[in-house]
Amino acid sequence: MIAQAAGLWDDLRMDQSQRLDKWLWCARFHKTRALAVEAIQGGHVHLNGQRVKPSKAVRPGDRLRITRGGDTWEITITALADRRGPASEARTLYIEDETSRARREALREQRRLAAPRPAKRPDKRQRRRIVRFRNIHDR
Repeated sequence: MIAQAAGLWDDLRMDQSQRLDKWLWCARFHKTRALAVEAIQGGHVHLNGQRVKPSKAVRPGDRLRITRGGDTWEITITALADRRGPASEARTLYIEDETSRARREALREQRRLAAPRPAKRPDKRQRRRIVRFRNIHDR
């Protein structure tokens, strides 16, 4: 109802259901529906605590846990959409839990601090050594 009250989309649907893979695509969690299907089948998406199929119908009020690239979102669906819109409108389709957001930000900060940045770019000799090292260990 948040997005509907704001008048962002005329085609928001509040009282119906939608396929899970299509909703993930509309909400911009995945770039294509095929990637959304792959994530669902791979067990990276749980609906109300259960592993589901891509064709499972979702409704406003359902809870999703989405794992992607080491990050986990725990969200509640607030609306459905017929089309994929801009990211600002897609964010109105769900509400993320505060604990989920805090956990993702803490992990992002840990990753940022854990990866030391080199003082400068490698010179030509160092680049050649890196390439040689990679070629030896890729076999």
